[in-house]
Amino acid sequence: MHKEKILREFIEQVWNNQRKDLVARFVASEYEIHLDTGDNWEGKTLKHQEYIKRLDFSFNSFPDINFEILTAIEDENHVAITWILTGINLGKIGDIPPTNNKIKTNGMTIYYFKDDLICGHSQVFDRNVVMQQLGFI
Repeated sequence: MHKEKILREFIEQVWNNQRKDLVARFVASEYEIHLDTGDNWEGKTLKHQEYIKRLDFSFNSFPDINFEILTAIEDENHVAITWILTGINLGKIGDIPPTNNKIKTNGMTIYYFKDDLICGHSQVFDRNVVMQQLGFI
């Protein structure tokens, strides 16, 4: 339950409350994105500043981004969660202007831990659902 508690606080504080100043409290100095198809950072190892840049990409596109954790399973060095992501596209996505459309999608992420810091993730969710909700397809 220890790592699950850390992860829940990380999601709430860093993602939902956009507390980028707390990244170093939760994230290891090197964070690897193992599998996250469609993510610009997939396969990369990020330092804190690069991780914050990744956060900014999401926060700028969806200023009200919110992850609701549905389930969590913890083992020694991992916490797997299922979640619902919601937000309204009020900012550009790359060069694409905002659509002002609301998104809602489900997904699953496995977070990797080293000591008590999150050092990476693997993630699966249907990005086509988001693209449809935004009106791109």
